[in-house]
Amino acid sequence: MFQSKKDTVYVILAGIFITNAVVAELIGGKLIQLGPYVMSVGILPWPIVFITTDLINEYFGEKGVKKLSLITASLIAYCFVLLYFALKIPAVKGENLVSDAQFNGVFGQSMWIIVGSITAFMVSQLIDVTIFHFFKNKTGNKMIWLRSTGSTVISQLFDSFIVLGIAFWMTGKMTTEVYIASAFTGYFVKLIIAICLTPLIYLGHSLIEKYIHN
Repeated sequence: MFQSKKDTVYVILAGIFITNAVVAELIGGKLIQLGPYVMSVGILPWPIVFITTDLINEYFGEKGVKKLSLITASLIAYCFVLLYFALKIPAVKGENLVSDAQFNGVFGQSMWIIVGSITAFMVSQLIDVTIFHFFKNKTGNKMIWLRSTGSTVISQLFDSFIVLGIAFWMTGKMTTEVYIASAFTGYFVKLIIAICLTPLIYLGHSLIEKYIHN
C-alpha cells in the first residue's frame, strides 16, 4: 500500500512517463516525411513525457525527476537488450506468421540509434530539470506556463540534435544539411505540440491539488 496520496500521484506519473518514453524509443527508428523534411515518428509520445516531467518537477523536485530519468534510461536499455536476444532467435516459418525479416524490419534498430536515444534522453532531462527550477525559483508558484514551456524550449533543442547527430549524422546516414533541417523540424514539431498541450499542465495541477488535499 502507498503511504500517502503523493506516493500514488508519483507512481501514476512515473507510469505515464516511463510508458511514453519507452514507446517513443521503440518506434523511433521509423522516419516520416513532413513536407520536404524528415523526422522520427518517435517524436509523437514525447509531449506527454514533457507534461509528466513538469508535473513531477512541480511536486517532487529535481531529485524526483533525476531518479525517474535514471530508472527510465535503464529500462529503455533493458528493453533493447531483450530485443537484441529476440532478434537473434529464429522465427517459426509459416503463412500468416511474423517472419525474421518482418520482425527485424520493425525492431532491428542500429546500436547507434539506441546510444543516441538514451544519451539525448538523459542530457535533455537534466537540462530540463535545471531550467525548470531556475524559473520556479524566480517566479515562485506563479507563471507555471513559463517554467514548463521555457524548460522544454531549451532541453528539446539539445535532444533533437543529439539523437539525430549520434544515430544518423555521425554514422553517415544523413548529410549535414539534412541533419540540421531534420533536427529543427523535429524540434519545432515537439515544441508546437508541447505549447498546444500547455492547458493539460494546468489541468494536471488542478487534479493533483484536489486529490492530495481532499
